[in-house]
Amino acid sequence: MFDILLYLFENYIHSEAEVFVNHDELTDELLKAGFETDDIYKALGWLEKLADLQNADTIPYLTKHSSASIRIYTEDEVMRLDADCRGFILFLEQINVLDLETREMVVDRVMALDIHDFMLDDLKWVILMVLFNVPGHESAYSQMEELIFDEPDGPLH
Repeated sequence: MFDILLYLFENYIHSEAEVFVNHDELTDELLKAGFETDDIYKALGWLEKLADLQNADTIPYLTKHSSASIRIYTEDEVMRLDADCRGFILFLEQINVLDLETREMVVDRVMALDIHDFMLDDLKWVILMVLFNVPGHESAYSQMEELIFDEPDGPLH
């Protein structure tokens, strides 16, 4: 499923190519690219849920917070997001790439992935996808792109 999300992001969204709006056409395209039907539906559902998260009413766990509040991760989140991932999220919050809402969107979308060995590079792609899909966060998206693609070791893929 994650491979499909990366494929869509790299080939359609990030490259600014025309994105299919018809699910049937997109599904056919992904099938021709060699992806499995179940994984395609899971990936499309993941993207739909990401779009739904843009409405604050659909994020029931967001509450008022103070600037001194600290995010405590659940046991399941700690199992998925290792110390490097959690540290990177905190770093992005400190440099204002992520705010409370986008951080929670990232954690929500990470936890919804059907992936066993989640790594920091995977997290970076999820963050890019979230920031790309949230209106008003263009600057944060650009800053995140710079962090990823200007790394000394080169881009992620």
